[in-house]
Amino acid sequence: MKRVGMLLLLVSTAVQAAPFANGNAEAGKKFFEQNQCNRCHIQMVGGDGSEIFTRPDHKVRSASQLIKQINFCSGNAGIHLSAQDEQNLGAYLNQRYYQLK
Repeated sequence: MKRVGMLLLLVSTAVQAAPFANGNAEAGKKFFEQNQCNRCHIQMVGGDGSEIFTRPDHKVRSASQLIKQINFCSGNAGIHLSAQDEQNLGAYLNQRYYQLK
């Protein structure tokens, strides 16, 4: 019985620790594209703008930093984000570029 309890505790801890577990990456991608989130990135780094995420000196090193950056960028673009939008964008960007644990 103790083994089952310990296993459940470990599984629940792992699930809670996953960044953007409440996000939907596909919905985040759709939001990203519909709002042309890369337009500022293209002006900053050229190309398709994805280098903003992949450059060696990128700022994001944790899920909380990614949420902070998402809010900074959306504020600059005049886009209002709900908490679910944040999670969806975080899930998309994490899946596509960051692979944060």
